[in-house]
Amino acid sequence: MRLPRALRRAAALPPAAAALTALALALTLSGCGSAAHPAAAPAPTGTPLATPSHAARPSAPPSPTQTAVSLPTGPPAALELAENTSVGPIYVTTLHGAKSGVSGKVWVWLPPQYHDPKYAHYGFPVVTMYSGGASAGYNTWTDQQQLPIQAEDVALAAQGKASPFIMIMPIQNFHDDDDRLLDCSDIPGHQRMATWMGEDVPDFARANFRTLTSRDGWGVMGASTGGLCSAKLALQFPRTFSTAVPIDGYFIPDSLYWQGHDAAWRANNPQLMVARSTANVSMLVTAGGAEPYEQSVVQAFVKAARTSPSVHLTYYVLPHADHLTSDFKRLIPMTLEYLSQHLAKPTAG
Repeated sequence: MRLPRALRRAAALPPAAAALTALALALTLSGCGSAAHPAAAPAPTGTPLATPSHAARPSAPPSPTQTAVSLPTGPPAALELAENTSVGPIYVTTLHGAKSGVSGKVWVWLPPQYHDPKYAHYGFPVVTMYSGGASAGYNTWTDQQQLPIQAEDVALAAQGKASPFIMIMPIQNFHDDDDRLLDCSDIPGHQRMATWMGEDVPDFARANFRTLTSRDGWGVMGASTGGLCSAKLALQFPRTFSTAVPIDGYFIPDSLYWQGHDAAWRANNPQLMVARSTANVSMLVTAGGAEPYEQSVVQAFVKAARTSPSVHLTYYVLPHADHLTSDFKRLIPMTLEYLSQHLAKPTAG
């Protein structure tokens, strides 16, 4: 059984964090079993969104706010070609955050429609995507072999099942060392990653691309560590993000940098944040069906979300799935369809 960092390192956390993590560990161990799992499972489609296997609350449509086009404000970033894909180039730049003081790499993919003359006056919905692990200097959402989300978006858009999205893919740490991760947060005395992710990165997108003014045009998603980020950022910055998709995330920050900062840890803990949230946020939360410990961690977050009157959550268990990129890949069509159902469409200005 592979325990996520949030359960492996309870003894290293602040007292309040250790207590909550110990509770999560107790729930986890009580849910573990050794039963064999069937070998095959079909990739999910959009169908479970209408009748999810586990639903904390029915998904709600975006609020009827204005979705006017936001034209690039500049100054333009120095975008360099990172790689050519079958569905267009992925660019990379270093973003120097004016509000956070943080500098880090950001990758960008623009859908083919963005440069189509027919869409010259359209703004596009934006999805910011965070990967699993440390994501220090890389983002697996740019890897066409592991998570080919750009090609899937083009294919689904051609079928009318998904919107063409601007995809923004930032790093989330500066070191691979587990002890030096930043939990997508402004940890006292360290880089202000929450401000960089929640304010500077959206400002970068607005400065460079035709986006949508309303929060209904902005979503955030991620897998594993990126799942923690996506849930947290949507709850922390609801004026920017209306929709989040945490894939197999854990929801208890566990950086060793929280030592001595219990109040800040509680304020940045998604499992605590969601229970008291008043943000009108839609979430698709997933877990792997072959990971009992993972389901218990995710179910604890889902249970906490039930106490919020404004967080609209759909919970989906991918049958027979492990905590692996190959299983995250199977969820790509579902995530794109969910985002398309909950975010505003490309809009003419």
